[in-house]
Amino acid sequence: MDAHEQTVYDTLRSLGVAYEVRRHAPAHTMTDCLALGLAPDVAYCKNLFLCNRQQTHFYLLLALPDKAFRTADVSKQLGVSRLSFAPERLLPDYLGLLAGAVSPFGLLFDPQARVRLLVDADLARDERVAFHPCVNTATVVLSMRDFFDVFLPHTQHVPTPVFLPPALESASEVCIK
Repeated sequence: MDAHEQTVYDTLRSLGVAYEVRRHAPAHTMTDCLALGLAPDVAYCKNLFLCNRQQTHFYLLLALPDKAFRTADVSKQLGVSRLSFAPERLLPDYLGLLAGAVSPFGLLFDPQARVRLLVDADLARDERVAFHPCVNTATVVLSMRDFFDVFLPHTQHVPTPVFLPPALESASEVCIK
């Protein structure tokens, strides 16, 4: 088991957070994730590692799969210069992650809170949420309440809500970055 994955499980246990783990083949797209057949009360998110034009500010966006990410819309809400996908080479340094396994659990490896957490304002509509535990061969399901009220305060990352419009195209083929 990957050391970062083990840290996720150890942290959740130490915080008293109940969780389920489902092991599976590598999941790279929302189609792969949605095919896992999680319960209808579980939200699966697109997790996007972003930065401003100057690559001086970094963001992790959690978006529901049926939402569209338009850089101009989110940039305007944040009052920052044009957002874009951050270079994959920076993932290990900022979140301890590799491309294809981006997850808010990576915030455990950002003790200086260099990455600002952005959350789709509609995310809390489900009772539970699912994320990769820093590897894309497993999925962890936990309650939305534990994620927002226990896990995030532990990481010292305060979520910033963003408003995302519904996707016009099929969300099933969007890659999890």
